[in-house]
Amino acid sequence: MATGPRYKVPFRRRREGRTDYHQRLRLLLSKEDRVVVRKSAKQMRLQLVAPDAQGDVTFSSAVSSELRRYGYEGATGNTTAAYLTGLLFGYKSLGKGYKNGVLDMGLQAPSPGCRVYAALKGVVDSGFDVPHNPSIFPSDERIRGEHVAEYLEGSNLPDNFEAVKEKILSEFS
Repeated sequence: MATGPRYKVPFRRRREGRTDYHQRLRLLLSKEDRVVVRKSAKQMRLQLVAPDAQGDVTFSSAVSSELRRYGYEGATGNTTAAYLTGLLFGYKSLGKGYKNGVLDMGLQAPSPGCRVYAALKGVVDSGFDVPHNPSIFPSDERIRGEHVAEYLEGSNLPDNFEAVKEKILSEFS
């Protein structure tokens, strides 16, 4: 380990690999609210966050486990659940009076068609304004879950997707 008067220890969250401070600074300088998308193996989490001198303030949030209330029967960590969670988040945020934000995907690798972009498509489809390039979104077949239904016999994920989408639309319209 380096020692001496010129050695500088990186911030703790940087050492742990949890925060990219260069990216965070660019997002903060944009002076817009951030649509924070975080994924885990079992769920997706979306939050509308604004910076404050004392710390970030969360205005609105949605977690994929909330989809059970709308009749969703599939796994909550897949592309379909990510889209529906984004749709739910967008309608919740619009209902609270927020209209726009900028995507914050953290340390997630930005590969086209990933779950983070499926969630972003749900947010955009709800009417929430987020700058994006439509070529990054996953295909509609993948969002509906047809790729899963092909190898899972008896899977009703595409039908369940449409039913849940209609329930979310009916609650917020």
